[in-house]
Amino acid sequence: MEAVILAAGKGTRMYSDKPKVLHSIGGRPMLAHVVMVARALRAQKIHAVIGFGAEQIRDYFAGEDSTDLNWVLQEEQLGTGHAVQQAVTAIDTIDPDNQVLVLYGDVPLIRSTTLQQLLDQTDKDSLTLLTVQAKDPAGLGRIIRDASGQVTAIVEERDASVEQKQINEVNSGIMCVPASRLAHWLGEIDNDNDQSEYYLTDIIALAAKQKIQVNAIKLSDEIEAQGVNDKSQLALLERHYQMSNQQTLLDQGVTLRDPARVEVRGDLSCGKDCIIDVNVIFEGTVLLGNNVLVGANTIIKDAKLEDGVQILPGSSIDGAVIGASASVGPYARIRPGTVLGANVKIGNFVETKNARFGNGSKANHLAYIGDAEIGENCNIGAGTIFCNYDGANKHKTILGDNVFIGSNSVLVAPVKLADNAFVAAGSAINCDVPPEHLAVGRGRQRNIAGWKRPTKKD
Repeated sequence: MEAVILAAGKGTRMYSDKPKVLHSIGGRPMLAHVVMVARALRAQKIHAVIGFGAEQIRDYFAGEDSTDLNWVLQEEQLGTGHAVQQAVTAIDTIDPDNQVLVLYGDVPLIRSTTLQQLLDQTDKDSLTLLTVQAKDPAGLGRIIRDASGQVTAIVEERDASVEQKQINEVNSGIMCVPASRLAHWLGEIDNDNDQSEYYLTDIIALAAKQKIQVNAIKLSDEIEAQGVNDKSQLALLERHYQMSNQQTLLDQGVTLRDPARVEVRGDLSCGKDCIIDVNVIFEGTVLLGNNVLVGANTIIKDAKLEDGVQILPGSSIDGAVIGASASVGPYARIRPGTVLGANVKIGNFVETKNARFGNGSKANHLAYIGDAEIGENCNIGAGTIFCNYDGANKHKTILGDNVFIGSNSVLVAPVKLADNAFVAAGSAINCDVPPEHLAVGRGRQRNIAGWKRPTKKD
């Protein structure tokens, strides 16, 4: 099987400079969802027909393994039939068993299980459509059946008669066609219709005329085949996508304090007895171990949280590994490259970046810790700043085990504090501190008599 994904439209009603298929559902562009489905079905090749914003689309996929993607440029959009014509020259039409699955880049919720049914019912002497029983068929192509119930044609609404417009079974656009017949049928269609376009749906009438079996699988959940033409439909599909994710989490035993206020914008894996509070967003790839608690108003992106971790409210975690039974927050910011060992405590208004904490170390409040390697059982006092940037380059601060940093201290990298070093509060440290030493880096206090406070000028 080879897949053809039609993704050339601009999406005028999106009112955006970005091509429609790059607008996101669940944190991924719609086109990425469709490509994932095609890959799940093990398509030998995926032909993506692109037009408006072609370079933007290519650039998005450039960062991944896209050797199975064949980009097909449709410079002038002349209809769905014309779009597939652009791809057919790259498709193997010789192998009689090869099938072509036609998908749409703006139909992101289509499931692989549904599409597998189309594949199973298609062979070299038949094709299969996915149809929908629509509550409101306005604007959609109607499925025409003969007296025996066989599909004989698809009529677009603009070309439909008054009687045909009363039909509620509509075309989803998705179909599976024998590759060996596709090129011939595409060569026979014309643009003699109200929109002067080449309709892919016209191949149905050609197949029926040639006594080729036309199968139809009717989809009961029309939202699965819903396309996106504007921001309202985008929001509708986003909500359905999130509802599906929420139900999956509940089925897996995750406690959601309010399922409607948890969003997954990527891939989330949870262990047993996890509890997720309200207004939590997961982005990218997130792994939660057992007994993880995620507090309210938290964002977690591309992170791994091991067993027993507690994330307190208002925290932001991005690109980090949080060790077993560690505690983060409230209102902490954990940036990429952070690795927290077991039982580490990162408290309120602490920011870390590219920092490794040994087991049992803590920074309970009001600190910036960047480009650091911190040993076990260290204490970072309130108001401590790791000065890692000299205006041009980043430098590292290294702390051994059992190091104590007094409040309101500044560690100017590169600097190394050995095991059991102690820094007096209010110090500026720019030289290494040997083991067991107290470092005092502050000027002598002076009390000036007769000093007058400044007064406000009129």
